[in-house]
Amino acid sequence: MTTALLRLASDRIETSVLLRGGGLGAVWFDGLEIMPAVGGVKGDLSCFPLVPFGNRVEFNQFERLGKTYRFTPNSSDPLYLHGDGWLGTWEVREMEGDRITLSLRRPPGDGTPYAYSAEQTLSVSGARLSLSLSVQNEGDEALPFGLGQHPFFLRTPQVRVEAQVSGYWTERAEHLPDARTALPHDLDLPAGTVLPDRFINNAFDGWDGVGRILWSELGVSAIMTAPNHPVAMFYAPGAEAGFFCWEPMTHLPNGHHQPEFGGLRLLEPGEAMRSTVTIDFRRDDLG
Repeated sequence: MTTALLRLASDRIETSVLLRGGGLGAVWFDGLEIMPAVGGVKGDLSCFPLVPFGNRVEFNQFERLGKTYRFTPNSSDPLYLHGDGWLGTWEVREMEGDRITLSLRRPPGDGTPYAYSAEQTLSVSGARLSLSLSVQNEGDEALPFGLGQHPFFLRTPQVRVEAQVSGYWTERAEHLPDARTALPHDLDLPAGTVLPDRFINNAFDGWDGVGRILWSELGVSAIMTAPNHPVAMFYAPGAEAGFFCWEPMTHLPNGHHQPEFGGLRLLEPGEAMRSTVTIDFRRDDLG
């Protein structure tokens, strides 16, 4: 079951859902592989859920009310990374041709202080891909939670990314955020930018939750809508990788060590939070 591929398709989008990681295989739009599946410890996924939070936890621990909570690294990275929904085996709750609902229950222990249940509905309709995700605190005490998505997009020489953002976070050792500064000249996202030929792994905040990706040489574009996701991680390891990531999150990376937990939400036992991200594709060459 861990490698099960469940087909998910509309008249214009075709993809698959993997139970291991609860993410998507390659996403095809009008016959174009617009979101490639990238291999690694997470398996071959083009998008996976960030739950019960996204990005890294510095020192593999955090403190709240004088108590220390510890993590065990969960991948080849020395820091605990992206929670563990992307590593769990999800169960099918409901399934139709264009909609699949999955659930995951995470007991306490095994390297994390978090106990939670999560549910996500992955659906397609025409040229729209919709990703709905929720998490409920199943532990005995309030802990900081967050949600997000980690999609991979095709990188082409002329691809442009547009997003209304206000802040940029530099990166320090161990791929952690450092200082919030003005936007760099080669990543002027409000004006739209072609990806610079350098390593990018930075958070942008003050995002209004709408982003546009334009593949001019393909005549294709996509509009991502992510309400209540004021942060996005921009990851592009280099042109040779063939992909880049624009990752909507409800909180800052390393939020456990940011003031007020960087936007992470304290959920009391039994309390839940939800998020929805949609991606609308279109053929710009058809007018």
